[in-house]
Amino acid sequence: MGGQVSSSGSFPSLPGTMNTDWMSALCPQLWDVPIHHLSIPGSHDILLEQEIISHDQSCLLQLLDKVLRPGTLNVTEQLDAGVWYLDLCIAHMLEGSERNLHFIHLVYTTALVEDTLTEVSDWLEQHPREVVILVCRNFEGMTEGLHEYLVTCIQNIFGDMLCPRGVLVSYEDDGTVSRQGELWPRIPYWWGDQVKPEELVHYLEHMKSRGRPGGLFVAGINLTENLAYILLHPSESLRTMTLPSLPYPSRWVQEQCPGPGTQCTNITAGDFIGTDAFIWLNEKLLPC
Repeated sequence: MGGQVSSSGSFPSLPGTMNTDWMSALCPQLWDVPIHHLSIPGSHDILLEQEIISHDQSCLLQLLDKVLRPGTLNVTEQLDAGVWYLDLCIAHMLEGSERNLHFIHLVYTTALVEDTLTEVSDWLEQHPREVVILVCRNFEGMTEGLHEYLVTCIQNIFGDMLCPRGVLVSYEDDGTVSRQGELWPRIPYWWGDQVKPEELVHYLEHMKSRGRPGGLFVAGINLTENLAYILLHPSESLRTMTLPSLPYPSRWVQEQCPGPGTQCTNITAGDFIGTDAFIWLNEKLLPC
């Protein structure tokens, strides 16, 4: 289960990693550790591999499609790799059908939310001892009726798999959470919104110095590429823009420790970093 660091400080990439049952494969001494004291791999905006929806096929949208999609994994591939915190930015298109909900990351994707939730449910049926955390957020264009529809989809698709059994759904709409006992409130996310990895790590260390939240929380190691940079580098993808900067935050990940301490980390979400880095940290919880 160890994550070996290369000379550049980076960890193995996701495509070569299979950690489909890593939580149940932890040392038995760790089986009773609360989930908010474990180190859990997460992804940032999970559906960048999906084709974008564009009605006018403008040059800008075609460029964003080219930049955002290459090199990412679909949902099942991420779950197979051990990514068990999935970030779902959900939206309803004004021009779309009445109840079709899509994902959004600068642009809409063709993937439907209901289909993706079903894909997660199918995966959990094959891995009943594992726990997946889904975060539903953004909700662009969502009405109260669409929130009710989405919650009904979640309930129908997951049924008795809803936490505490197999899937924990955090729903970032306080009114909806107050009416639905199966949903969890928002999970705190440390998002640095930084382009340079050194500034990102500085932000994360500052947040650690203030003490970790009491429950689940996320340290985001995803770097932000601004639109101006993307437009100036049209031949690059988000992956090729990001990879040169990964060794620095990867080394920071290696130095972290899960657990109940005020300086401990929990979920770590990013782009294009292998999951072995995060899973290996749980071995630090074992007594010497």
